[in-house]
Amino acid sequence: MITNPRPQAVVTGASSGIGTAFAERLARDGYDLIMVARRRDRLETLAQSLQASHQVNVQVVAADLSKPDSLQTVEDLITQAETLEFLINNAGFGGYMSFVEMEPEQAEAQINLHVVALTRLTRAALPGMLKRGRGAIVNVSSRLAFSASLGSTQLPKRATYVGTKAYINAFSQLLNGELEGTGVQVQALCPGLVETEFHSHVGADSSRFPAAMVMKPEDVVSASLAGLKLGEAICVPALEDLNLLTQIQESERKFFETSRMGSVAARYKS
Repeated sequence: MITNPRPQAVVTGASSGIGTAFAERLARDGYDLIMVARRRDRLETLAQSLQASHQVNVQVVAADLSKPDSLQTVEDLITQAETLEFLINNAGFGGYMSFVEMEPEQAEAQINLHVVALTRLTRAALPGMLKRGRGAIVNVSSRLAFSASLGSTQLPKRATYVGTKAYINAFSQLLNGELEGTGVQVQALCPGLVETEFHSHVGADSSRFPAAMVMKPEDVVSASLAGLKLGEAICVPALEDLNLLTQIQESERKFFETSRMGSVAARYKS
């Protein structure tokens, strides 16, 4: 008797937080997993738990996706995955600090991870998904992607971090439009404060945040999957009034339309 192979999902940054929550949810939903992160010990512990609880196959890949060789290894695995239906691009780090104080290597690593790796893994996944006519790619961004105009008086210094997350939003939104009608979706997931290790890694004490402002990783994942069903290319889990996001998009369209004149604005004329 021939049985249909289980669908597969790749989750990067799977060793903690939102990545772990995605891996747990997708395993529960019957997906075989390829889990990627730098910390092999955590991945193996999680893999053993998911295999025992959900009887799925789990492959562990210890890799730093900011490094070209590691990235190529994961790209090859994605290209070879014959039933891949989910790619969760979650790997990332904060690095909140003044740009001039940030080591160039750290800025480059952040760009490599948030932009280069995410783009290349998405490109590796799409041909197979398009051939099969189904699939979803979730690119984990941040609510801070919308914060450039707010400056750094109340929020941390974050130029490189927010710049890379803004790329994720624009890339995901445009790519989702390109794929309309193919059965493949792309989503930028923009959580706010989440109960993870992220804040401790950037020197913030998450216990100081009001509990009502901090979301559980499992709820972020549930919102993302519900957002895919609703067709949302930009998913902001805590945003109750979706009209606010629509207003941003309408303002962008108006700005684009009214700034295409062939002469400079009056303020630039002496």
